[in-house]
Amino acid sequence: MPAESLHRDARRFFFERYGMTSADLERYLAAALDRGGDFADLYFEYQSTSSLLMEESLLKSANQGISVGVGVRVLAGERTGYAYSDDLAPEKILRAAETAAHIASGPARTHIVGLREVPSRATLYPVVMAPTDAELMAKLALVERADRAARAYDPRIEQVRVSYADEVKWVLIAASDGAEAADYQPLARMGVFCLARDGASVQRGNSGGGGRVDLSFFDRQLTPEELAGQAAREAIQQLQARECPAGEMTVVLGPGWPGVLLHEAIGHGLEADFNRKKTSAFSGLVGQRVASPICTVVDDGTLPGRRGSLNMDDEGAPTQCTALIENGVLRGYMQDRLSAGVMGAHATGNGRRQSYAHMPMPRMTNTYMLPGEDDPEAILRGVKKGLYAVNFGGGQVDITNGKFVFSASESYLIEDGKITAPVRGATLIGNGPDVLTRVSRVGNDLKLDQGIGMCGKEGQWVPVGVGIPTVQIDRLTVGGTAG
Repeated sequence: MPAESLHRDARRFFFERYGMTSADLERYLAAALDRGGDFADLYFEYQSTSSLLMEESLLKSANQGISVGVGVRVLAGERTGYAYSDDLAPEKILRAAETAAHIASGPARTHIVGLREVPSRATLYPVVMAPTDAELMAKLALVERADRAARAYDPRIEQVRVSYADEVKWVLIAASDGAEAADYQPLARMGVFCLARDGASVQRGNSGGGGRVDLSFFDRQLTPEELAGQAAREAIQQLQARECPAGEMTVVLGPGWPGVLLHEAIGHGLEADFNRKKTSAFSGLVGQRVASPICTVVDDGTLPGRRGSLNMDDEGAPTQCTALIENGVLRGYMQDRLSAGVMGAHATGNGRRQSYAHMPMPRMTNTYMLPGEDDPEAILRGVKKGLYAVNFGGGQVDITNGKFVFSASESYLIEDGKITAPVRGATLIGNGPDVLTRVSRVGNDLKLDQGIGMCGKEGQWVPVGVGIPTVQIDRLTVGGTAG
């Protein structure tokens, strides 16, 4: 079925499968606002998932699942009432609406506007067949190919784990202001983990990728063999790595996945709820310089096929490209409906939730720094002594002050303008707003990650994308294991 048809059929999916009508939706909304409130909405979700896991060249698990439910939200000023049901029987939906109404009851009483279908954009998901509809054996073949390729890379590869997961969400949103929107949201991802051993030294490598794509993506654009090679190479490379020196030094971030540092250290601080509550290091700084003038950072949910992209956010608003920092100046925050209303701003299509059982909040989609004018090789040639970080593992950030700690899973010394020895144990320590002011060069080689990002916030996880060109940061603290 053509991708556009799948998208258009999202509304009909719920109406035909569950016997809903627009009159039913208006009745549920009226019940939600029965005790007062400024706004109410219904979020219907049907999710189909499948996953495979291979270890020791054996299929260890294969799962399929379906979940369905509805979340009912009522806004009364800054107060939110939220209730949900995993049963779409009319009486269950009404009960959820009444519960949300009790939680958020307020003096205002809003009349329900007759529902009208919001015109949809051309879909951002180039999917002909839902990945969940593909044959299990076709998915297993991909996993087996990655396992074979990783093991064949080097005899020192001792352990390989390959995962595959996909999902499809059908979403219908109806709101008291009359907006009714629907979407069909596919997602697929492969991941490869390798463990390499050489004597007493044991090192790890990871890779992954995917997006809002179908199964053919892993033959056309990012093959299992490519993913396996990336993970195996990283693990083998780390066997020869020396301990990372510690101290303040110039750090060059490679393009692509190192944008996760930007996502964590800066991105979360630019989500509107933290700024509405004045708990972000960026609170009250719109219009002020917060970064080097060569830095421009955007959040863009409109990139076709990308993991963090959406035709509409989880409040039914079209996603967009939002300028967060422009030439070093803070231009605005990522807004959902609630924060935008309280702050007197416009929603930016960043209201996201993990599922129908969760309330929406401001979240990132694809967050990245725009390319600059510097040649990446010239950036490296200009560094006498420093660290080149090309891949990252985990990290921690304090939103209130922007302080972060990130571990680099793959990094190299830069000596006299050349990339030399690989190092392990490198940790980047700094302050997000401060680090942005220390960016001295930005490459012309913007790259987005391969499609592996998951972002956690207040117990909710959503898929995201990150990206960055080659970036030079002066005087960043590097924690290591060598003096």
